Amino acid sequence: MSIAEREIAEARKQGLSIGIASGTYGISFGALSIAAGLDLWQTMAMSLLLFTGGSQFALVGIIGSGGNPVTAVATSTLLGIRNGLYGLQLARILRLTGWRRAAAAHLTIDESTAISLAQSTPEGRRAGFWAGGIGVFVFWNLSTLLGAVLGNALGDPRVWGLDAAAAAAFVALIWPRLKDRTGRVTALLAAAIALITLVPTPAGVPVLLAAIAAVVVGLLGGTPSGAHDIEQPEGDLL
Repeated sequence: MSIAEREIAEARKQGLSIGIASGTYGISFGALSIAAGLDLWQTMAMSLLLFTGGSQFALVGIIGSGGNPVTAVATSTLLGIRNGLYGLQLARILRLTGWRRAAAAHLTIDESTAISLAQSTPEGRRAGFWAGGIGVFVFWNLSTLLGAVLGNALGDPRVWGLDAAAAAAFVALIWPRLKDRTGRVTALLAAAIALITLVPTPAGVPVLLAAIAAVVVGLLGGTPSGAHDIEQPEGDLL
């Protein structure tokens, strides 16, 4: 077996294992979405069409707390912008055209990007991307369905502690970005802005205002750690 063949096989194993691990988050999302007032079909449509966990948790979290739908959509969109940045990097690596390019755009998430960029050969990178993207997509949607059904059966997810899943998911998302000083300063400034604006503003607005932290750090000349993140995304979420 050649080096490329071994790497393809390993990339496919990684895609399956990460798909199972990341997909389990979907149970929490399904239950929280039902608790926020969305029905089964709306919940499944979000996982099938939006397919980015951080944005989905943000949207149902704001709606569930009584926030403005416009704010919920704006926050969800802001969190999903990172996938567009990943796409710019992956387009040069995958070199896809036609329907494959459209499918790849939908499957461009933290996991598929990370698995792809971790490989050393073009064949391995393409195999890693598809394995990670398809693996997470399948298990995420299956677990979303399970969570939505269980959500209807179990009632309020706060009784079971599932309401903490969204916060835990966001912590997991930003944790790898806190390795450098710029990331830590940005996080601390964002947390301060969110705490200050939490009481006087509607639900969801503090999240949007906290994004100002990145602008402030950028204007002060902080090293843009985002450039490194695009090449080596380490998040464990969608």
